Amino acid sequence: MTDGCALCGRRGVRTTRHHLIPRRTHRLKRIRRRFERADRLGRILHICRPCHSHIHAVLGEKELAEVYNTREALLSHPEIADFVAWIGDKPAGFRPRIRRPKR
Repeated sequence: MTDGCALCGRRGVRTTRHHLIPRRTHRLKRIRRRFERADRLGRILHICRPCHSHIHAVLGEKELAEVYNTREALLSHPEIADFVAWIGDKPAGFRPRIRRPKR
């Protein structure tokens, strides 16, 4: 997909699907009790690779599923908000270095 990033707003960038409730957490009982199946599968943001990589470098999957499962919640996290503000004015081909993902 090449429309634009739902987080940083950059246009002309390729986007990836970010599952706001990570697929690995769908089998957990507390996630199943909290979210309907359609909600678990349907909460997706189309975001650029740098934003996607940064999210996974900063937050673990359980934390994403339980706390940061909406666009607004992601943007409320200080590190993610700072990154999104920083990368928002970079050109479409810009690829920053991202630290290793948090597992």
